[in-house]
Amino acid sequence: MRTEHEMMSMFVDFAVKDDRIRLVTLEGSRTNKNIPSDQFQDYDVSYFITDMDSFKENDHWLDQFGKRLMMQKPEDMELFPPELGNWFSYIILFEDGNKLDLTLIPCDEIDDYFASSDGLVEVLLDKDSRIKEEVIASDRKYWIKKPTAREFDDCCNEFWNVSTYVVKGLARKEILFAIDHLHEVARPNLLRMMAWQIGSEQGYSFSVGKNYKFIDRYLPKEDWEALLSTYSGKSYQSMWESLFTCYELFRKYSKAVAKDLGYAYPMYDHSISTYTDKIYEAWAETK
Repeated sequence: MRTEHEMMSMFVDFAVKDDRIRLVTLEGSRTNKNIPSDQFQDYDVSYFITDMDSFKENDHWLDQFGKRLMMQKPEDMELFPPELGNWFSYIILFEDGNKLDLTLIPCDEIDDYFASSDGLVEVLLDKDSRIKEEVIASDRKYWIKKPTAREFDDCCNEFWNVSTYVVKGLARKEILFAIDHLHEVARPNLLRMMAWQIGSEQGYSFSVGKNYKFIDRYLPKEDWEALLSTYSGKSYQSMWESLFTCYELFRKYSKAVAKDLGYAYPMYDHSISTYTDKIYEAWAETK
């Protein structure tokens, strides 16, 4: 596997030699000092260019970056419509295991790029000295944020409301419907609430990572194990158990946040829990 130094030198050297490329930036986890480096980190590189069509007319110029195992061009797909406007990207997995997410951006959109940046950016090459101020990569935009009273109530409302869809799916024996609502809506709000509680205890000056991937560092072992247990959806019974565990965890963490921040705790917790128990008992009788 090529080293980080080899890969970065290759991307910059290519840009240096190509007059169409005027500015090169690096984004993502490789700019984040709080993320441990490993072989699975993508190289998120952007080339700011003067002639988009000349790059898009064929893919041969990409060959010099290495042999490709797989490539996707998100802006050249029909099933999944493009989302980057005038930008064009390539997601490439090389045979040696390195992965490149390369984006081509018109030079006249440099200001838009920096305005929409998440802050995790480093300037690798600036041929025309377009960037006047020093750019320092920061993950501040991903730090846990103190919720407002309205945000807290919205999170509670969404969790308890969507949990009734999980209940309905299980009662109807529509397990995929139930799984989707638990995994895609209810649990993400549980994780959000957990992060808020961590922030209220330890301060709002750090991130728990994309998809909450570092949240286990801040949770009691028993709560982490309980959370993991909710990812089991192999049967209706296990899904009911996962839902009830999510209830317990959400109740614990939302009450802690409400107490720490002086927010009102929603009374519909009791109503929805009672409703769920009633439906579960009816379901259990039909097993």
